[in-house]
Formats: sequence, C-alpha cells, structure tokens
Amino acid sequence: MLDILLTQAPEPAIVTPSVDYPAVLPMLIIFGAACVSVLVEAFASKRSRFGLQVGLSLLAIVVAGVSLILYATGDAPAGGVKTFSGAISIDKPALFLWGTLLALAVGAVLLISDRVVEPGGALVAQAGIRPGTVQDRAQTATVMQTEVFPLTLFALGGMMAFCASNDLLTMFIALEVLSLPLYLMCGLARRRRLLSQESAVKYFLLGAFSSAFFLYGLALLYGYANSVKLADIAAAAAGSDRSDTLLFAGLGLLVVGLLFKGSVGPFHTWTPDVYQGAPTPVTAFMAACTKVAAFGGILRVLSVAFGSTSWEWRGVLWGVAIISMVIGAVLGLTQTDVKRMIAYSSIAHAGFLLIGAIAMTRDGLSSTLFYLLAYGFTTLAAFGVISLVRDSSGEATHLSAWAGLAKRSPLLAGVFTFLLLALAGIPLTSGFVGKFVVFSAALSDGMAPLVVVALVFSAVAAFFYLRVIVLMYFSEPAADGPSVSVPGFGTGTAIFLGTAVTLILGLVPAFALGWAGAGGFAS
Repeated sequence: MLDILLTQAPEPAIVTPSVDYPAVLPMLIIFGAACVSVLVEAFASKRSRFGLQVGLSLLAIVVAGVSLILYATGDAPAGGVKTFSGAISIDKPALFLWGTLLALAVGAVLLISDRVVEPGGALVAQAGIRPGTVQDRAQTATVMQTEVFPLTLFALGGMMAFCASNDLLTMFIALEVLSLPLYLMCGLARRRRLLSQESAVKYFLLGAFSSAFFLYGLALLYGYANSVKLADIAAAAAGSDRSDTLLFAGLGLLVVGLLFKGSVGPFHTWTPDVYQGAPTPVTAFMAACTKVAAFGGILRVLSVAFGSTSWEWRGVLWGVAIISMVIGAVLGLTQTDVKRMIAYSSIAHAGFLLIGAIAMTRDGLSSTLFYLLAYGFTTLAAFGVISLVRDSSGEATHLSAWAGLAKRSPLLAGVFTFLLLALAGIPLTSGFVGKFVVFSAALSDGMAPLVVVALVFSAVAAFFYLRVIVLMYFSEPAADGPSVSVPGFGTGTAIFLGTAVTLILGLVPAFALGWAGAGGFAS
C-alpha cells in the first residue's frame, strides 16, 4: 500500500494568477474606496459621515483618473495587456472607456451630493422610510442617507470591470456588481416615494430576467466552445465542426442581456419608468455611465468573440437598431414628462450607437466610443438642469411646467436649449460630430440604407426637442408656475462641466477622436 502511495504522481501546485497592478490600478482604487466607504458608513458619526463620504468618493475618482493617465501615457503596451489569468483585458478602448466613466462619475457624484437644490439632498433622509410617507419640514431638511456613495462606487467599479472583461463569466459577475447597487439607488428618492420604489422594483425584476438571458447564453456558448474566454469562442466559431445552433442561440441570448443594459429597443421597457421614478441625480448617473459600460461590453463581445460570424448576425442587429430608433423617436413624440422624453431619446440614441457597433471596423469602433463620450456629458448636464425646475411637490417635470421658462430664467433656458440641440445633432455641438462620425463609418462599411433610416428618425426625434424649446421661449409662463432653484456647487459644477464638454467636443473634437481611435481590442 505504501509503495502505491509513493508511486502516485504529486498533486499539481495551484498557480496563482498574475496581476499587472499598474494596468488595473484605477479599477482597484475604485473598489478599494468602495470598501473603505462601507467602513465609513459603519463607524463614522452621522454628523461627519456626509463630508467624509463625498470627499472619499471624489478623491478616489480623481486618484483613479490620475493613475489611468499615467499608465496610458507611460507604460501601456500598444497591443494591450491581459491580466487576472486573461480575465481582464486592458487595451486602448478599455482605457478610453475607463477615462470616460471616471470623468462622468465626477459629475454624477457632484449631482448626488448637492443639498441646496433639494434641502437635505435628493435622497431619503431616513433608512427604511415607508412608501407614501409625507415628511414634515424638519425631516425634509435632514441630511440624506449616505449609503448611496459606496453604492455609487461599487456600481462604477462594476462598470469598469464590465467593459474590460475578457471572458463571459467575469463579464456576468461585473454585470451584477454594477446592477445591484443601481436597483437600490433607484428607490431612494426623498420625494415621490411610491413612484421611486416602483421604478426600483421594475428595474430589479426586468434586470433579473436580462441577467438570466445573459447567463443562459453564456452556458450555451461554453457548451459550444468549451471555454468562456472571448478569444476561445472566436477560435471555435472560425474553425469548429460543432453545430452552429449552440453558437447562435448562445449569441442571441447573450446579446439580449447586453442590449437590455444599454436601453436598446425592444429591450427598453424598463427605461422610461426607471428614468422617471429614480432620483434625478441617480437617473443622470445611470443614463450616462451605464450606457458607456453597456456599449463597451457590446463592442468587445461582437468584435473579439463574434467578428468572424458577423454576416450571420449583422442583419438581425440591423433590425434591432431600426426598432430602437423607431421606438425612441416615435414614442418620444407622445411624452408629456421631460424625464420620460429624455428616456425615449436615450432609446433612439442607443439605435444610433448600435449602428457604429455593427460596422465592425476601426472607424466604427472609434466613432462609437466618441459618441458615448459626447452623449454621456450632454445627458448628465441635461438631468442637472431638469433638477432645478421645481414646485411645491419637488421637481416639475411635466412639460406644461416648462412653458415660458425663458422669461423666468433666460440662462437656464439657454443652457437647456443648447443641450437639447446637441441631443438633436445640430452642428457646433458634440452630438452633431458624434452622429457624423458614426454615420460616416457605417457608410464606409456598406450600410447606406441603415444610415438613411437613421437620418429620417434623427429628424423625427428632433421634433420633440424643438417642441420643448418652442414651449420655453414662445409660451407665457403660468402665474402659479414653478420656480427655478439656484444650483448648489455640485449641481452647478456638473451642469457647467457637461455643457462645456458638449461645446468643446463640437468645436474641436480631434483630440477625443484621436484617443478613441488609438487602437483596437486585444484579441
């Protein structure tokens, strides 16, 4: 017996994954700060908690941004680097997406932390407050619950991991890490509690369905390629004798989960209700950052894993892009709530973004990345403006409340007009440059019919932007209409940042376009 035991081969040693710490340092900083933020929430006094959380969140984002810049301008390999046993790929598109997310997160945290526009902040003042509770004046002035800051950091870290994931299992975990905090944050509105919690429940239930689609697609692709790594799936798709049924069924289910997160029609049903019901700073964070992360993941999956099979799935995504543009543009015309209107606008923009993702060329990749950057800052500033128009019940988001706004506050009306024109794609704004480069890339790749459809629905969507502008400038304000709040430092800075970037990218987009086109995904 002893001889048998001695002759048995020794167990192989466990190989620890190699980690390129300089490459992943920005993501590690965000996750580390999120963990520290949880400890601050647990041990700091209630009075000091708010300042500590805001300071920690902004410091973490700035330090992560500095480390990203140092890495991108220094030791970053031209072809990218894979780390964590190949689970994370840090390449030029990942660095661009990370920079975009961190820049947008600064504005989002500033919006969330503002306590001037809404006394005490836009989020609940007491944990576990019952739906429908009417808060008195003393409660309204109470500082908001500060657990929103670690939730924001965890969601941001999940977004960074999601768009850099090089295998589907890591991508699924990152998807849950970014989604679960958002489900909670949507239900934290200080006012209109029932609407807020309803939006959180809808987002959670529909998000669970989309995660199930993603996971089932992952399982089918694993059965096809015997691996969850994107490169292995691409190799199997390029030269495998297995049935393609598993491949395309898995791709279809996987893409449903990705399109849901990107608010692409017809997988958009959560978007209008959640945008309307969530606290407006949280809506701004979702609308800007989640779109960037979702399309970053879509671009990586389609380019790295399924590039060789594009002829099989390209026609389907043509149809999805057209459906998304039709839903966003046509249903946006019927909306009477400003937040829901911007929600349908985001669905139309998701269709435009999908055109760039379908192009599968270097120009298609760079133009889509630029579009995400431009759209994110414009949307962030737009929701900041929306939070300033208020009546006795809180934000006045019904379109009738915006009648004659230019006479009450010419500056605010002018800023919102500029942002709406950017969303419509009018020249001298980042929105025009974004659409121009995406449509140019699509034309170069032989998608002229799709571009014609996109131009038609861009014109249709422009109508509901112009309707708001006409309402603000050519209608008389009601005597008992809403007032325009003076923005606090956080809201004012976020609006200024978003508006300035929208203008700069519209006038001098070359730097951002060059950075977006610096390289492709590491395969």
